[in-house]
Amino acid sequence: MTDYVLSDATRKKYEGVSCATICTALFKRGLRNQFIQDVRPLSRKTRTMVGQAFTLRYIPAREDLNQLSVFQDPKHPQRAAIEQCPPGHVLVMDSRKDARAASAGSILISRLMVRGAAGVVTDGGFRDSPEIAELDIPAYHSRPSAPTNLTLHQALDINVPIGCGDVAVWPGDVVVGDNEGVVIIPAHLAEEVADEAVEMTTFEDFVTEQVLNGRSIIGLYPATRDETKSDFAGWRKTKGR
Repeated sequence: MTDYVLSDATRKKYEGVSCATICTALFKRGLRNQFIQDVRPLSRKTRTMVGQAFTLRYIPAREDLNQLSVFQDPKHPQRAAIEQCPPGHVLVMDSRKDARAASAGSILISRLMVRGAAGVVTDGGFRDSPEIAELDIPAYHSRPSAPTNLTLHQALDINVPIGCGDVAVWPGDVVVGDNEGVVIIPAHLAEEVADEAVEMTTFEDFVTEQVLNGRSIIGLYPATRDETKSDFAGWRKTKGR
């Protein structure tokens, strides 16, 4: 658990950077395994998903405890997670990388959207995936999956540390998703990683412009020549960045 609260200013910084850049900033701090594996967006979105993690953990289903009747309990963990995920947060589900049964469907994800969630991530699959892809909420999964979650998954815990796509996720960690995938930033590093990612993005925009104009990457990327540093300073002044 964490007392960290993602500010609007820091959220905006993350909205302007890529998962690839964030991964490099994390790598500099010794964190090599923060990009959720084998999870991708259901559809391309025009905005980047940013929010703190609210988690749901599934375990393998036991048939005598996982009949359709469990959904009649208003405290059922899957239903409770949908209703308790705070606005601006991302619901992250540990489905044990098993997409043979769905983690959720369009009705539940629609409810998340209406409640103001920033997005939803599972390392399993979604049923009704074509409908979810059309919703105005970023959604990430492994692949479509029609069977109900009860077939193989038993919802157990809400807002506890989980594993999602081989990445450890603690409640309150910052979750960023773009059209490439999803990365997890530990809450205690969220501010400094955001600042560095913004700086890295600025420099990489400069580099991209230079490369497209025919400049060699040698001495440019990385900036090992004084000429590059001087040119970058001038570029920043001209661009107001």
